Amino acid sequence: MVSDGKRKKRDRKTKTQTTLDPTSSTINDEVFSVNNVEIVNSTTPTSAKKHENRRGRPKKRPKHSPEKPEKPPPIINGEIGVAPPVEGVNRVVPEMDAVVKVFCVHTEPNLSLPWQRKRQYSSSSSGFVISGRRVLTNAHSVEHYTQVKLKKRGSDTKYLATVLAIGTECDIALLTVNDDEFWEGVSPVEFGELPALQDAVTVVGYPIGGDTISVTSGVVSRIEILSYVHGSTELLGLQIDAAINSGNSGGPAFNDKGECVGIAFQSLKHEDAENIGYVIPTPVIKHFIQDYERNGSYTGFPFLGIEWQKMENPDMRMAMGMKSDQKGVRIRRIDPTSPESEVLQPSDIILSFDRVDIANDGTVPFRHGERIGFSYLISQKYTGDNAVIKVLRNSTTLEFDIKLSTQRRLIPPHVKGKPPSYYIIAGFVFTTVSVPYLRSEVHQLMFNKPTPQFFLAFETGDDRILNFHHIYGKEYELEAPIKLLDKLLHSMPQSPDEQIVVVSQVLVADINIGYEDIVNTQVVAFNGKPVKNLKSLANMVENFDDEFLKFDLEYDQIVVLRTKTAKEATVDILTTHGIPSAISDDLKP
Repeated sequence: MVSDGKRKKRDRKTKTQTTLDPTSSTINDEVFSVNNVEIVNSTTPTSAKKHENRRGRPKKRPKHSPEKPEKPPPIINGEIGVAPPVEGVNRVVPEMDAVVKVFCVHTEPNLSLPWQRKRQYSSSSSGFVISGRRVLTNAHSVEHYTQVKLKKRGSDTKYLATVLAIGTECDIALLTVNDDEFWEGVSPVEFGELPALQDAVTVVGYPIGGDTISVTSGVVSRIEILSYVHGSTELLGLQIDAAINSGNSGGPAFNDKGECVGIAFQSLKHEDAENIGYVIPTPVIKHFIQDYERNGSYTGFPFLGIEWQKMENPDMRMAMGMKSDQKGVRIRRIDPTSPESEVLQPSDIILSFDRVDIANDGTVPFRHGERIGFSYLISQKYTGDNAVIKVLRNSTTLEFDIKLSTQRRLIPPHVKGKPPSYYIIAGFVFTTVSVPYLRSEVHQLMFNKPTPQFFLAFETGDDRILNFHHIYGKEYELEAPIKLLDKLLHSMPQSPDEQIVVVSQVLVADINIGYEDIVNTQVVAFNGKPVKNLKSLANMVENFDDEFLKFDLEYDQIVVLRTKTAKEATVDILTTHGIPSAISDDLKP
């Protein structure tokens, strides 16, 4: 094994071009440009043969192959030719010209100051052309976009792109370009089947470290249900050992046939791990595309609105009335807002989903010799599809035909480009809680540290810990509001329009003396009436004419203000802080 220091020293000395052996599954942990790496090589040009070995003793050639060149020919004029045949290996050159560089200008909402936006910033990533004059990239590559441009390989022109759809959960975005010139000479990428373990993959894109196209190579090392960091969901994913760096996002992963088998989207950055990258596989990509083609927009992946428990303990199975040949998982809780709540009950044992038997550990057969979580079966469905669920209830087997819907969480994992809602009265800034809001607030408290680029690096370990690290960093237990984290993990909405409303901050004024330290505290009730969502709170306050406004907060705190003076002071506070309106547009009647 070569240490990093030795490897770097060796690379500095090397002057010849680096090549990748098509027959080898070993990968390089550096990011290579296509200008100095040959995935496949052309035959040596005649002009090159004339000057071959002009000095010194001619090198011996194998008798059985006298005309075979001893080393791969150089890349001429930036073009990659056809590889010399390799016994037992048939490799096809990936469609490099279909890979484009994505330039995006982002303008994120300021969730801590919801009446304004943050300073715009730029990013670059990768994408690739598919059929129908469309381009695929990652959703996080164009999140909160104000302008998107694409540049083809070898071109000096950037073309304005239109965003057709963004699938936040699956981290895929669909773009198009109206300029016909962009599509000239570009062949769309063809999709391949889900690869097997140890299949070779080649990741192509525009990562950091250079401006030209880059190629890394590796093998598929794992296929399972993965946590999609940007979407805060779990879907099928590929783990590969090819290097995936910032800027690789949205680039295609090709197999040996030159077919796209996935989209690079995140990698594991950890002191105990090296070269662990993740790819969105073709089943997820095709689901996204077909969803858009079916509905004209992205509707999302359906879910089963339950929490379940493994049934691996034999005593538990016996107590639940399961027979020796029955397997399944126990329902712990059911989302009251989901269609499943009308037919399923807590402690039901789910035996099968769409006629596929579920094991006691929650897995189902996947491929030969492999098993996978049964949520994979759900993710293959579309919103509005029906599924047959067989359950065991009180030792009786029942079947239900359930219509699947998308998931709605009490604390949304993303805002999907919408401006945040807010309401201000007497300097009290009321807003709703989301995962981006929690992240924004914690970083505000930490002296305005920049938001981490979590979409390309995430922590390992338990999923719950992983989610905390996305939001608060490694010291989340010291910095995060515990009550809100508990709701994020365990609370379910009791109605479709329920929201967590908090006092984000208090804009200091004479009217709110003594309340200045109230920050990120949930509002439970107003004048004895429960607060269902922010709009209901704003309506109750605006239409209230009694002498005192009384807000009941968590931990039994209360805020009392005189109604008349509070409303009068609001105008001056808005003027002082340059706030255009006391209420966001979406809350106005």
